[in-house]
Amino acid sequence: MPDHIRYDLLTQQALRGVVRNVLVDAAKKGLPGEHHFYISFDTRAEGVRLSDRLKGQYPEQMTIILQHQFWDLEVDDAGFSVGLSFGGVPEKLSVPFDAIKGFFDPSVQFGLQFEEVSESERQPAEETGKPAGKKKQPPSPAAPTPLPPSAPAAAEPSAPPEGPDGPDKPSGGAEVVRLDRFRKK
Repeated sequence: MPDHIRYDLLTQQALRGVVRNVLVDAAKKGLPGEHHFYISFDTRAEGVRLSDRLKGQYPEQMTIILQHQFWDLEVDDAGFSVGLSFGGVPEKLSVPFDAIKGFFDPSVQFGLQFEEVSESERQPAEETGKPAGKKKQPPSPAAPTPLPPSAPAAAEPSAPPEGPDGPDKPSGGAEVVRLDRFRKK
């Protein structure tokens, strides 16, 4: 049995649940008002399905935008799939929630950034059969932070919103809130 509660993992699971709930609503009702989503994900992660052409273009990470031109958005407990057009070529891609690195809705300056947690950090040594060795500090939990889109993929259905600092920077006065701000010292 582990000797500590993995709050970092629980927090990331809960925040991925926020993404899931937002996508479920979008699949059922469409996007309300000016809402649209930048979703960055690891293209190498287990369960990610995209064409060889897109894997070649985005070998490590890809950012998609769900705004006007997407179709067949389907969401389940493990992830989502969606149809998008890349350079005029329609594609269907599937993304597990565990592969998501960032989620950003620029219409309300809301973003989440997720840390990568390796399999060895997920399971205590007793469960993996590896010697315990020195105890490692768990990674700090992912904090809700504004996540500016990083080089949106060709899936971009329309130009990103122009902010005062250019097209890739969100406008407004969003504040980064770190979870350690609330920890007892």
